Amino acid sequence: MKRSSIYILTGLLTLCSVTSCKKDFLERPPLNQLSENTFWKNENDVYQTVMGVYAKLPAEADAFGILYNDGMSDNAHAQYPWESIATDASSGVITSTVDATTAGWDFTGIRRANYFLDNADKVTAIDKALLDRYKAEVRFIRALNYFNLLSRFGAVPLLTHVVAIGDENVAQTSKADLLKFVLDELDAVSKILPQSYGGGKPNEKGRITKGAALALKARAYLYDGQWQQAADAASQVMGLGYSLFKVTAETDVQAKDDYSQWVNFADKTDESKFRLGLRSYESLFYQANNGNSEVILDRQYIKQVDANTINTLLPPGTIGGWSSIAPTQALVDSYASYQTGDAVSPTDPAQRAAWYTAKDPAFANEYKNRDPRFYASILFENAPWNAMQDGYKFTWVQGASNMSQTGYNFRKLVDPKIFRDQVDSYSNVILIRYAEVLLTYAEAKNESSGPDGSIYDALDAIRTRAGMPVVNRAKYADQSSLRELIRNERRVELALEGQRYMDIRRWKTAPQVMITINNIKNTQAQQRTWSDKLYLMPVPQTQIDLSKGVLKQNPGY
Repeated sequence: MKRSSIYILTGLLTLCSVTSCKKDFLERPPLNQLSENTFWKNENDVYQTVMGVYAKLPAEADAFGILYNDGMSDNAHAQYPWESIATDASSGVITSTVDATTAGWDFTGIRRANYFLDNADKVTAIDKALLDRYKAEVRFIRALNYFNLLSRFGAVPLLTHVVAIGDENVAQTSKADLLKFVLDELDAVSKILPQSYGGGKPNEKGRITKGAALALKARAYLYDGQWQQAADAASQVMGLGYSLFKVTAETDVQAKDDYSQWVNFADKTDESKFRLGLRSYESLFYQANNGNSEVILDRQYIKQVDANTINTLLPPGTIGGWSSIAPTQALVDSYASYQTGDAVSPTDPAQRAAWYTAKDPAFANEYKNRDPRFYASILFENAPWNAMQDGYKFTWVQGASNMSQTGYNFRKLVDPKIFRDQVDSYSNVILIRYAEVLLTYAEAKNESSGPDGSIYDALDAIRTRAGMPVVNRAKYADQSSLRELIRNERRVELALEGQRYMDIRRWKTAPQVMITINNIKNTQAQQRTWSDKLYLMPVPQTQIDLSKGVLKQNPGY
């Protein structure tokens, strides 16, 4: 299901231009504004407005983007409080004084969607089936916006039409009713949207599909603990033809990475399996592979117009990055053994620090024989990465400008070719991919009815793509042990993709895992304190004040 770029326009075209001096000149609409009397006349007006709605899909570093959501969890440390709410939220010190836009209390996308849906039927010079499809695309984006809002804040105002002046103060709708609205919308649009697009205006590959609607439906059911419904929706997506992205060979520069010092390979075949698993996993996020067979929904970027910031936010300062979001030791510990597929016992923090300080070779043992996704995702001391620079090996420089506070940096999502070429990155940000759907199915099916062959098959597909052993079905034969395996598999596979924040809250494990984090020298990187009010974020007080008290604050703030 190959996808290609869809141009996301953030504005609408000027509707007219000055051509001559006529007596009705002063009666013409302003040239820099839209006019209801001159717009909504033809198919192109509809097309352009839909593109303006697409522009409000989550990006990599906005409130509902993938990066800072992980920074709010035990996966990552977001070190700069001026970049996002992740630093204060993960510390447990977030308050209702938080900026509304930064917190994600943003209804811009919903307002754009409602404006389109309120006006699109004014255009009669358009094929009805195409107009219905456009409406379905916009309804999906509105549903996604609402799902993100309710996931973070719980109850928020439900607006399905443009709000008139004087009617701005709308009370919150309950989380249950919001979820019902989202699920009903996704169910409805899934019956209208196509499975794929042929390409060319107005059928650009990359538009919202039936698969995206069903996959988001599965996620929504999963988050709410409606296990059978989540499994059923995921199963529908699994029948639509998506597949896990794989490569069959390394590039010349990738082949220069020496992993023999990190992995005890049984033979050349074993090494090839490891290396292709690593490359398949890391390469699915590269710009060259935008719209690959695994992508169900992504936020796309216009070349030379709309670059993303991943290659700046994640790498270390020694190569021009900011280390804005860095891996925690807890995430590092979650990567299992490459040989057995089982969990690895973490090194004692004091011993790790002693070995690191003394430059003892034993320090490196912790990073040997791990899941290929570890090497594809984490920059650890002396990790090789020739694709970034010839001969590059990661070194942590504690306290230096734009360096990680934990001793690790993320390698996942960073596109090394973009770095080598010294150009902006236009890698699409993947919002939903097929591996997530398989994990959703595995978790929901296990919770609803316990282990069965279809669950193991879903997990094995993900692990095999990454070069890992298949699940030991005898060892993980009961619901409880399989639950723990699925949760860790989800953590490892989807690290830095914005899922962990909600996972630890819906599993109610946040009180156990949101604890103070230390760096590899066993000194504090961030103090973290958990309280149960953090299951929901605060409604920004500025918005409560503007509503004259109609909006109500979440408990504890």
